[in-house]
Amino acid sequence: MSKTALLVIDMINTYDHKDADLLLPSAREVVPVVADLLRHARGLSVPVIYVNDNFGEWRSHHGELLDEALNGPHGSLVEPLKPDAESLFVLKARHSVFFETPLEYLLRQQNIDQLVLTGQVTEQCVLYSALDAHIRHFDVVVPKDAVAHIHEDLARAALQMMERNMGARVCTSEELRRRPAL
Repeated sequence: MSKTALLVIDMINTYDHKDADLLLPSAREVVPVVADLLRHARGLSVPVIYVNDNFGEWRSHHGELLDEALNGPHGSLVEPLKPDAESLFVLKARHSVFFETPLEYLLRQQNIDQLVLTGQVTEQCVLYSALDAHIRHFDVVVPKDAVAHIHEDLARAALQMMERNMGARVCTSEELRRRPAL
């Protein structure tokens, strides 16, 4: 039987960056969906792992990133997604959740072999993370209503690539919640 982890990618965010204005409408749509998946996963004791960009702040840690995002102009998008005491947190510097992070080691230590990818941005960090998960032999699930995009056309193409080229299961969050593991 697969052991699943829910990954929340780059949702601890101040939205003070290039393309934020294009991302915000989609982020507003997915926040309630991701929050619902978080509640569901936590209720089933599914591990939740936040993997978040450090925004070039090499002296900061996840608590500082969270405080800054919560106190910023878009804190209402972060509040429903706050990590709880059981959540794990990995900082990343680039697009993929695996690129030069300890995530693979952490997943192997916990015998996790299936990843549910949520967060932002579908056509960037989520896509690259799905590819890196695939080449590391993790099963990938992407609830398409729980990933935010900058460019809708590229997001659709990215989801199609994840499904066709990487064997990812692309579904809705409702379909995902009906499964026993999540």
